Amino acid sequence: MKRTILRAAPLLAIALTVALPGLLAQPKPKSAAEVEALKAMFGAQTPDARIAACENVLTNFADSEFKAEALYIEAASYEQKGDYANTIVFAERALEADPKHYRAMLMLASDIAQHTKEFDLDREEKLAKVEKYANGAIELLKTAAKPNPNLTDDQWEAAKKDLVAEAHAALGMGALAGKKFDVAEKEFKLSLDIAARPDPSNMVRLGRAYMGDAKYDQAIAEFDKVMAMPDINVQVKQVAQAERVRAFQKKNPPKPAEAAPPANPANPAPPKPEGQKP
Repeated sequence: MKRTILRAAPLLAIALTVALPGLLAQPKPKSAAEVEALKAMFGAQTPDARIAACENVLTNFADSEFKAEALYIEAASYEQKGDYANTIVFAERALEADPKHYRAMLMLASDIAQHTKEFDLDREEKLAKVEKYANGAIELLKTAAKPNPNLTDDQWEAAKKDLVAEAHAALGMGALAGKKFDVAEKEFKLSLDIAARPDPSNMVRLGRAYMGDAKYDQAIAEFDKVMAMPDINVQVKQVAQAERVRAFQKKNPPKPAEAAPPANPANPAPPKPEGQKP
């Protein structure tokens, strides 16, 4: 249920249209060599190829206006590889390079939330970061400009809804890790209501929040919705099915075996014959 989408790819149009008027606020390459390096970075097809291309930009064009974006794409590539440690390192570096990089904030909020466990010694510190990054992204998105001038207003509004929904999903995952099931329910519901394209994974997480709050019928209903969705990711469907079974088991736990009846003092067992072992 882990996202692997690189949201940076649409910025290639901006990166290479340096002659377009009206893009004074957009970053621009400073040389033909940088343009070629950016083409390689935005066009790479595998995580390892993207990481190498990002490092090329960062090493050979240290003053590039695309530094934050290169760091973010490198973080996203490590995320796709399942390398949590490097995902966090490079997302934090992207945020240092651009404190208003809301996509890096969302990545940090989501990944930290997913990797926070109930008995982590630093759990509360991690959950505080989740709230900080998710709420920071929500605030920035209220006034965020289009990252690509070719987007229509409707397309950008739909994209912003999905990004805000992602922030609420991260808050929900953080609440799950903190055993705040009522808060998790609220955040996942918000995420699903806001999203232009609701994420079935968050429906599964909402079901888990219901289970944590002992709302087993609501949990089962949520898992049923996921399993009935057409063309759904096989892994998500399998998780929903397994969680549905678990919800039924929690709703109807097996009855303990009946204990043997206690001895009746008024009718004691007959004495053993003399010499017979008890």
